Amino acid sequence: MALPRIDIVIPAIEKDLATLPHVIDALRKQVQHPIGQILIIAPRKKRILQLCAMKSCRFVDEDTVLPITKKDIHYSSSRWERSGWLYQQLLKLGAAKLCRADYYLVVDADTVLIRPHRFRTGEGKTVFYTRKWSQSEYFVTYRKLMGQNPAAPSSLVTHYMLFEKAQVTTLKKTIEARHGVSWYKAILRSMNKKKQFAFSEFETYGNFLYSRIPRRVALLPARNKALHTPFRQLSSAKLKSLSARYRSISLHQRKDYTK
Repeated sequence: MALPRIDIVIPAIEKDLATLPHVIDALRKQVQHPIGQILIIAPRKKRILQLCAMKSCRFVDEDTVLPITKKDIHYSSSRWERSGWLYQQLLKLGAAKLCRADYYLVVDADTVLIRPHRFRTGEGKTVFYTRKWSQSEYFVTYRKLMGQNPAAPSSLVTHYMLFEKAQVTTLKKTIEARHGVSWYKAILRSMNKKKQFAFSEFETYGNFLYSRIPRRVALLPARNKALHTPFRQLSSAKLKSLSARYRSISLHQRKDYTK
């Protein structure tokens, strides 16, 4: 069975420009599916527009994706500010309407694939990459949002995930039918905003799909390595050594990043 064509969606901000070119290059090298378009969802900034032109990516103004913008999200405390982090998660779910392919791969702007990846199997299963730990509050919100316990045996928060547009639509309709408001309003209302990590788009979509059709999901270990080294300082030999053990690396340059 031929691998389906996929689009790729990367939400980004200007702070991601140090890693984003490498993220894009790695996707074109390591994703074994035919790639349709690569969409960069970001603020309309000159340097981001220049990068999209240079890398032949489609720029999408983040303010045009949802009926709300970052200004409408208030998710912070005296110690942390995560409004933009939450907004990007909603953008990933909202991106379904922007894609032409039936599937779209969402990738965090600081995560570089260092080994070949397939996100659909020959048996028609979606491949989700997993890790052993998560944030407990993600599942508290999931129960409030969906009215059921998460079904996957491992965490699905691994910095990239393949979404199926039809399933994203079903997820949104399910949420709206249960809560009587738009899907994004239901998410915002279901979160405990006093908690720093209260929602995960990957846990929500992944567990929704796994609960409905587990036979169509394949789980593989993520083998992601977090680094605090700029990508330009990683030699070819170092990347080759890392790829012997890991599938991807995440270059966490933002001080407040923990996911």
